[in-house]
Amino acid sequence: MSRPRTPKGRARETAERLAAEYPGTARELCALVHDGPFQLLVATILSAQTTDARVNSVTPSLFARYPSPADLAAADPADVEALIHPTGFFRAKTRSIIAMAQALEERFGGEVPSAMEELVTLPGVGRKTANVVRGVAFGLPGLPVDTHVGRLSRRLGLSEHTDPDKVEADLNSVVPAQARGMFSLRLILHGRAVCTSQRPRCHECLLADYCPSSTAPTRPARHPPASGNNRGRSVVG
Repeated sequence: MSRPRTPKGRARETAERLAAEYPGTARELCALVHDGPFQLLVATILSAQTTDARVNSVTPSLFARYPSPADLAAADPADVEALIHPTGFFRAKTRSIIAMAQALEERFGGEVPSAMEELVTLPGVGRKTANVVRGVAFGLPGLPVDTHVGRLSRRLGLSEHTDPDKVEADLNSVVPAQARGMFSLRLILHGRAVCTSQRPRCHECLLADYCPSSTAPTRPARHPPASGNNRGRSVVG
């Protein structure tokens, strides 16, 4: 098999191989447990500087108490702080999600907008969070760049940048619009399972035969996908 030599070729081959290794829909690949765009938006805001598992441990109680934007908009901040305390930065996060819910009520009729330019006007919502919601909740083009996506993009030679917005622009230039959300989710999974920050397991990596950063003594040829996806799920980390 010839090795892809351009960023676009590597992106295309990476998308194909990771799709076989990590099958599933965007919602199945997303580790944040949610029911609908509003819950995903809240959960993604809460996921900053903590783990998906920690967020999932507090959101059932939070959503049971405040199931709609209107409910959360009128919430007692002290009560919300107590509910989300385990996620860390709970005071700032409480301010963000209450203000976000108020903005949804005041400006969007209590509905989460799907347009990037509208999402990023909500308190606590930047491009990464907006892209998560667009890609997972709405099935729209959205490529969130977290630390895993940035790291793998540089190692694979898809981007030279460290700034998330510039990495996103580079990836958007080589990944088809409809594939962007899934591409990001699968890079995150692979970054957590194999291409880790400190000790990447290049000898186990199904991308090692063409990855410019591979340290595998003998780069393995493409191998069949694992039976089922048992590496765990994730959204951003």
